[in-house]
Amino acid sequence: MAALPADDIQRAVRMGLEEDLAHGDITTTTLFPKPAPARARIIAQQALVVAGMAAAIQTFIAVDASLTLTPSRRDGSLAKNGDVLLRIEGDGRSILTAERVALNFLQHLSGIATLTSRFCHAVHGYPVTIMDTRKTLPGWRALQKWAVLLGGGTNHRMSLGDGILIKDNHLALMKKKKPAVLTACRIAHAMVSTDKPMIVEVETLSEVHDALQGKADIILLDNMAPATVKQAVKLIDGRALVEVSGGITLKNVRVMAAAGPDRISIGALTHSAPAAALSLVLEPCRRPSR
Repeated sequence: MAALPADDIQRAVRMGLEEDLAHGDITTTTLFPKPAPARARIIAQQALVVAGMAAAIQTFIAVDASLTLTPSRRDGSLAKNGDVLLRIEGDGRSILTAERVALNFLQHLSGIATLTSRFCHAVHGYPVTIMDTRKTLPGWRALQKWAVLLGGGTNHRMSLGDGILIKDNHLALMKKKKPAVLTACRIAHAMVSTDKPMIVEVETLSEVHDALQGKADIILLDNMAPATVKQAVKLIDGRALVEVSGGITLKNVRVMAAAGPDRISIGALTHSAPAAALSLVLEPCRRPSR
């Protein structure tokens, strides 16, 4: 699996620290005017897929390059409740200053990776791909989609330029041009010369017919019941890839996978993943580590 580019990590760390330290850490500097030797451990409080370790480490280094950092888990690895993910030693003031930003990376990204892993496990045995969407936090897309990869998922479009995706609101602007799905497909084919896929979102079996006639590469079945998805898969019969999206949960994803789609895209992977339970435990040292 490709590592997240260092530039993306550094940019996110810089933004996080600029936000949190806009006016300094007045609590820590007030209570501890002099160096306070300490050691800390970041501990998993649940089973999880680790994501964000590289960003957390870069956060501590950015605050204080003299800190000693010893990771015991790497991004993409599994951790159990009680496992130590990272040990930090040095000036306790620096550890306190970096703590929240570092934990934000680890908790949020590990939450995404862990939820993605659960979805992938739920459809095990079916030839279907679990995919994310563009429903990401501004400025965090690269990190969030990387966390999806760590959890075993696959990335959908990274940006609007990564493929044509004709959605309901595009079609809403074409309602006077009936049938809208077929018309949109024909316009896209005529106007755009690209090897990138053309995806069309449909809501009815009639629109599936139109998407096939329009030679869509991928037909996205939006908010269809599993029984209707099965009918659509039979109708498409391999002439296009079949993607389903809308209302997918851990309770219904396996039933949806059994209906036969090639891809299941889930916005909740990035916009609603619960933060992983992690804690940083800090204690003073008698003297600084050497």
